Amino acid sequence: MNWITNYVRPRINSIFSRREVPDNLWTKCDECGTMLFHRELKANQNVCTQCDHHMAITARDRFEALFDGGVFVEVDVPEPLADPLQFRDQKKYPERMKAAQKKTGEKEAMLVAEGEIGRTPIVAACQDFSFMGGSMGMYVGNAIIAAAERAVAMKRPLVLFSAAGGARMQEGILSLMQMPRTTVAVQMLKEAGLPYIVVLTHPTTGGVTASYAMLGDVQISEPNALICFAGPRVIQQTIGEQLPEGFQRAEYLLDHGMLDRVTKRTEMKEELVTIIRMLMDMPPAVKGDLPAPNEAEKKAAEEQAEQQA
Repeated sequence: MNWITNYVRPRINSIFSRREVPDNLWTKCDECGTMLFHRELKANQNVCTQCDHHMAITARDRFEALFDGGVFVEVDVPEPLADPLQFRDQKKYPERMKAAQKKTGEKEAMLVAEGEIGRTPIVAACQDFSFMGGSMGMYVGNAIIAAAERAVAMKRPLVLFSAAGGARMQEGILSLMQMPRTTVAVQMLKEAGLPYIVVLTHPTTGGVTASYAMLGDVQISEPNALICFAGPRVIQQTIGEQLPEGFQRAEYLLDHGMLDRVTKRTEMKEELVTIIRMLMDMPPAVKGDLPAPNEAEKKAAEEQAEQQA
């Protein structure tokens, strides 16, 4: 037996030919602690397959899951002034913006797009909480107005996904002015007789809750989403009393008449299609008429992307 040939050489080859394993293949569920494979988690729209906990999802990933075939066209949003107040705390406002853009790959905290869901044409707007907490600044106000104007021009319903920590402090009063501006945009839809549907996601707070997020013709929420103006800790410290269990969570608000539905993310598309087609006086959607995706090609593309990474 030649131990160099039979043992040493294979051992050396295995060491030098070993592939590096990417560190982003697994994600830990914040709720139950289960380790979830990234491809399985993405296929389930960032919802834990063990405990149904709804994790954060970007606006672009949400749209890819929402629109038929993941195909949508972005709607142009007018650019506001970059730094109207010359605001600076530990960093200058433009520096914080550049950091958020680099981190998320998005221009701002809201994405507006048009396309079809279940062969039903819509305009959709979605806030991205990973971009400066989804905070409402002038761009978000412009985005909602652009979405409403596009919906009116195309005679389509507007579906808005909210997720925000409130107004953007770096824009001060200009940020708060987006509350009446977006209210006017919603009124445009109502005057045109077009449905405005809001899907509240975790968390939706502050001035966003006090304006366009609570003005929908139909109010839907994802499970266990925090929906409030002031947070529960602030309220508890103010009134000096223990708050009820689940206070300001979606299920509590549904029980107290603030919401119409609480729907899982994985069932949201079908729910929206049904509601929109009823409100638009359209016939029920025909299921199964869309071409099935080619799973082999999709899997091969994902494996190639992983190898390149």
